[in-house]
Amino acid sequence: MKKIIYIFFFLSALFLTGCDVDVENPNTTTVESFWKTENDAKNGINAVYNYFYKPDTFSRWMWFRLDLTSDEGCSESPWAELKEWTRFTYNNYNFGEGNSGTYGACYRAIFRANQVLHYVPDIEFKDENNKNQILAQAHFLRGLYYYYLGLLWGSNEKSLAIILEPSTPAMRPEGHTGTEVYEQAIADFTEAVKYLPEEWTGDEKGRATKGAAYAFRAKVYMQMHKWEEAKADLHWLVEGEGRKYYGLTTNYFDNFNGNENNIESVFEIQYSDIYGSPAGDGDYDVDPNLGLNRGKFFAPPSIGWTDGELRPWLIEEFKKEKDVNGGYDIRLKYTAFYEEMHNDFPNNDRIYGRLSGFQKTGENGNANPDVDTWGLDNWKGRVFFRKYGADYYRDYDDYYNKTNVRLIRFADVLLMYAECIVESGGSVSTAVGYVNTVRARVNMPALAVNHSAAASGKDAFLKQLQMERVHELATEGHRWGDIKRWGLLDNQAGIDELKSRDPDFNNFKADRHSCLPIPSSEVKNNSNISQNPNY
Repeated sequence: MKKIIYIFFFLSALFLTGCDVDVENPNTTTVESFWKTENDAKNGINAVYNYFYKPDTFSRWMWFRLDLTSDEGCSESPWAELKEWTRFTYNNYNFGEGNSGTYGACYRAIFRANQVLHYVPDIEFKDENNKNQILAQAHFLRGLYYYYLGLLWGSNEKSLAIILEPSTPAMRPEGHTGTEVYEQAIADFTEAVKYLPEEWTGDEKGRATKGAAYAFRAKVYMQMHKWEEAKADLHWLVEGEGRKYYGLTTNYFDNFNGNENNIESVFEIQYSDIYGSPAGDGDYDVDPNLGLNRGKFFAPPSIGWTDGELRPWLIEEFKKEKDVNGGYDIRLKYTAFYEEMHNDFPNNDRIYGRLSGFQKTGENGNANPDVDTWGLDNWKGRVFFRKYGADYYRDYDDYYNKTNVRLIRFADVLLMYAECIVESGGSVSTAVGYVNTVRARVNMPALAVNHSAAASGKDAFLKQLQMERVHELATEGHRWGDIKRWGLLDNQAGIDELKSRDPDFNNFKADRHSCLPIPSSEVKNNSNISQNPNY
């Protein structure tokens, strides 16, 4: 299927800071000359989607905050400051790759969405429904970025701006709490639901749908512990009108390879290698990079920069339970590269262009030292990311990986729905049924077989669900939100549990590190926003 290639433009404006200088560049599109036609409106919404391709968001650095800061991942990067920001050692709050870059990119994406919402209502359309769908997409994307701002930087302080119109250099918006930012995200998703289509076809596949808006709104509600509201949204996808569009793929791996925009996809980012090297990442590049950078930064030594890797407890956790055929959970195979991978699964001895473990040569069975991969000093005892890497179709990874990223897939929806059912006082057995559906897809036994307490009691079920989400969704950007929602960051017992899996949490302070610091430059330039607590 042909992927959407989102074109982009940039209208001259600055975000929050800068000087009031009125200079018109004759080579740059201006507000006065743009926003006239339906095509301008389409290009405008495409420009919002374009922020998915920026290194500061989901192409690269967002994963350091969502995956590496959680107990799933860590960094042993030689880049000291990059490594420190995964260890809760925040010295320079303006560090671009750890903090200010992603913070600023979220607001630049919001700025682009605000332009669409401000100017498109005045454009005349032949079909008013097309206009409404463009506006709904802008609400969805603005809500998405407000959700991640609330998740990463939100606190009880009025530290985050909520901007609902195109910003100007003179603006100094008021600060808002994380809860207020979540409420804004909910308001945007609510507007999006009204006019987003239930599905897109042809080259439009990949745009936000009604189901994506419901699913993301449910995610926000869940972070606020509004279980009934979240359950109602998820019901639309699981049991309601949207059920006909969603399901689980037969093959788990189809969520991470070229079988994209499939039945399990609720919302996925459409990456492409159409331009290839040396496509650029800047706002003014003629041939922009539309590829995923993540694999280059997470791939093993000599293949990528290895700035991120996985904690070994994940492998141990996967191996605690066998599938119905006596083998290991197939999800382990597609989650990680690790030392015993070639022994644990048939035909699983390739790590991009390398071989895993000793490969026997000759009749005498001598080991070939050239391929003793896990014996190398920079491989011993380490576990590396596999999901969303390029290893399934080539022997290297780079900045132009064409693999789509699913921000939400239906398995996540089923597990969220199960959580909401139980948290809202519903039937544990009903919730267990949805978990068993996810387990059955990968031939894992019903929950009651090895987890009888979890199959019958609320507290035990919710605790087991924490690991069910790891098995299904590890390294897909959900874990930080999960441990935050479950309260593991709020008390010493939860932090001690995280420490037992990830030594980085020895540096974690509950009254500080559950949110990131606001970049110092933003606090300095806008007296209306506060720094987060204890920074």
